Amino acid sequence: MLKLKFLFFLIFVLGFQLVRAQLSSKEIANLKVDLVKAVEDPKLTDSLSNKLNKLQNKNGLITAYAGTLEALKAKHAWNPYNKIKYVKLSLKTMQKAIDLDKENMEIRFMRFSIEHFTPGFLGFSKDLTLDRKEIVKHYQSNNFGVANAELIKNVAKFMIESKRCTPAEIKIFKKYI
Repeated sequence: MLKLKFLFFLIFVLGFQLVRAQLSSKEIANLKVDLVKAVEDPKLTDSLSNKLNKLQNKNGLITAYAGTLEALKAKHAWNPYNKIKYVKLSLKTMQKAIDLDKENMEIRFMRFSIEHFTPGFLGFSKDLTLDRKEIVKHYQSNNFGVANAELIKNVAKFMIESKRCTPAEIKIFKKYI
């Protein structure tokens, strides 16, 4: 449970630059606060998901946040069938987000985080290695797009703590902590 809270805190920290073009600054501020609350509130998760899904012409980051909310729906579901359904939907949405913005480290990190916390025996963690390598590539080239310093630091910490990185990759991430 603590790991899942950490995951969604990191996603919160990802900086919501994504919605600037479609939401006012007040709406963005409210969305940031609400996303953290949604980790423990299924009704709020549904409300935020509906709000993001109503937005027209979603960019890759907005699509990724919608996918993250679908992953939260899986967390909140009590029925195992629904949990699996929402994880599948989340990962499908995350793939759409990546297709919209292949070079976005934040999107890759969101999908990595979701797959990291999905039990491996379900077979939904097929992109962990690919996303890890893409994230490492961004750190090697110091190419973070619009990511702020706090996000860069938190992603590096998460990657190290995930225990999914090689010693060489850990060395790269440690430079940013």
